[in-house]
Amino acid sequence: MRLQRRLAQQVALKEQAVTLPRAGQTYTILMPSDHDHLLDQAEQDPEQQLPYWAEIWPSGIALGDVVLSRQQEFARQPVLELGCGLGITATAALAAGAKLLVTDYSTISLDLCHYNALRNVGREPEKLAINWRLPSDDLLQRAAAIGGYPIILAADLLYERRDILPLLSLVGRLLAPTGTLWLAEPGRDTAQRFLKAAAEQGWSCASQRHAGPWVGDSTVAVGVHFLTRSVTNSATASPL
Repeated sequence: MRLQRRLAQQVALKEQAVTLPRAGQTYTILMPSDHDHLLDQAEQDPEQQLPYWAEIWPSGIALGDVVLSRQQEFARQPVLELGCGLGITATAALAAGAKLLVTDYSTISLDLCHYNALRNVGREPEKLAINWRLPSDDLLQRAAAIGGYPIILAADLLYERRDILPLLSLVGRLLAPTGTLWLAEPGRDTAQRFLKAAAEQGWSCASQRHAGPWVGDSTVAVGVHFLTRSVTNSATASPL
């Protein structure tokens, strides 16, 4: 309740039921109801980061669904989520037993993720504010301490072309040599360019398609991609 009150002092809030269609699991998600206020704040941000995190996107639901379908891979495993948004994927990862660190540019996003996970599954992630164009020493040191994360989750991160190469570089530094990036995206051009850039750098990719239905009865097709380094790249990879 203290966390909810603190959030309510920063932004108007509402609740939304979100069902993961394959798992049949429904979460109650607290989210902003006043996006105009968040857009006004973004105008004052030197990085001009728009509040994409404040929406419920099909990719986060699809990725959470896949996590629950493969939860044996998450039990007691250190897992990193880049761009946690409102916490739908994070909630599923915690339900699956992951030792989860969530990251986002927005501190409000991190607090909402924390709240939604705690409310729905009774577990809390660790959280860290980051800018993946300028990753903090803290984030890099956490990865180095465990030899890299075996799983990195990322749902709907790729909106702008300027993020493609910085994100790919950061994942390469944070992922364990034999780890996997689980990337969910709804077919945006930037995401396709990211996948192409990864392939050009020697990453391999296996993909699934998920069609919902999502919140609002959307049936947009979401690609869930599992990216791993080639054997050559894995042999020389380092979290730092």
